[in-house]
Amino acid sequence: MHVVKNWFLLVILAVLGGCTGVPEGINPVTGFNAERYLGTWYEIARLDHSFERGLSNVRAEYSRNDDGSIKVINRGYNAEEGQWDVADGRAVFVGDENTGHLKVSFFGPFYASYVVFQLDKEAYSYAYVTGYNRDYLWFLSRTPEVSEEAIEAFKARARAEEFDLEELIMVEQDRALSP
Repeated sequence: MHVVKNWFLLVILAVLGGCTGVPEGINPVTGFNAERYLGTWYEIARLDHSFERGLSNVRAEYSRNDDGSIKVINRGYNAEEGQWDVADGRAVFVGDENTGHLKVSFFGPFYASYVVFQLDKEAYSYAYVTGYNRDYLWFLSRTPEVSEEAIEAFKARARAEEFDLEELIMVEQDRALSP
């Protein structure tokens, strides 16, 4: 497994550093249950951005740190380099733990928004996440594959929330490839 290069972290900082707000008109989910959100999430789709460019098999693992914050481990496979890129981070709630608005840091005191604006509250099987603005969008699932109907529902909600889906990437999840 390959630990992310310093440039990867610097790009994250340059793009997201210190941006912990919520895009206008987006409402984080309420009734959020952090304990149910913990575990592995697979990236099904994302808007293209530099710090994940070229990565497939992207997944995030969330667990509790001893201090109550959330440990974040993001990993994706870089086929060009033939290795896994991994970023370790820490997330804390911006407000109360019942609202799906966190800030996440992968480097020191610099935080970026992590806004869950749609969530299957019954099973916690999928989540739609954005950053501090509409340039960031992810469709996460507990499973590496979802139905076409689930993808279309995600796209419909994203369009309704005024995300530009022109650069939407459907993330390859190869079951034979595991970290």
